[in-house]
Amino acid sequence: MIKLVRELVEPVMVVAFEGWNDAGEAASLAVEHLSNQWEARQLCAMAPDDYYDFQVARPQLSVVDGAVEEIEWPTTRVRLASPAGAGRDVVLVDGPEPNVRWRSYAADLLAIARELGVTRVVMLGSLLADSPHTRPVPVTGMAAPVGLGTAHGLDPATYSGPTGILGVVHQAFAQAGLETVSLWAAVPHYVAQPPCPKAALALLAWVEDFSGVQIPLGELPEEAVSWEANVDELTAEDEEISAYVRGLEEAKDTADLPEASGDAIAQEFERYLRRRGES
Repeated sequence: MIKLVRELVEPVMVVAFEGWNDAGEAASLAVEHLSNQWEARQLCAMAPDDYYDFQVARPQLSVVDGAVEEIEWPTTRVRLASPAGAGRDVVLVDGPEPNVRWRSYAADLLAIARELGVTRVVMLGSLLADSPHTRPVPVTGMAAPVGLGTAHGLDPATYSGPTGILGVVHQAFAQAGLETVSLWAAVPHYVAQPPCPKAALALLAWVEDFSGVQIPLGELPEEAVSWEANVDELTAEDEEISAYVRGLEEAKDTADLPEASGDAIAQEFERYLRRRGES
């Protein structure tokens, strides 16, 4: 039972998991950014013994003056943010991907969402892809109902294959009747060293769109520009990598040519207005 001082207002849940679902730590960075900007407070944490193999996700030991001060166990945190002027609450969920009992885990997380009155869930992931770092970060996804994604102009994901906890939770929430969106940002595979603020920024633009809550970006845009500049320097040092990036840029630009149509531009402008509450 979660103790609340008041009933939540139209809460939307935003979820990210560290590990397999989190290339460049873009998804977890996005949720942590929201928590910091909105000064979220913790509501609860899921029992770690039920879902984690501690030989895989090891607890962290803190030693001070030769004595054990604390052991931090891997867990899923559920935090509450109440953005000023948003008119709704945001529930933030993050933690390492669980190791065992995924179906039970998804059911327990669903129970928490229901207890809090959540009706829409936005899940964030990031993956390694043949995507040039110099271009906008592609974001694809899936939504239930499908029309929810279509209405927001989300490019549908086409991937079929092994999944992480994100896919399992998405299905559980969707089957329970919650509006469920999964968003995946493409992180350049040749620069996968975390963090990747540019991909986190791309995910947050879509979180803003699907949540209807304006997100303060803080220093994240500057960090994204700095990240891209640093990658420019690194790739410039190796002609083989530079040539590879140029090839990716040409392929991306060629593929995007049909998107530079009046309809596509109008659709993107409508997305911008929705995020700013002007339409």
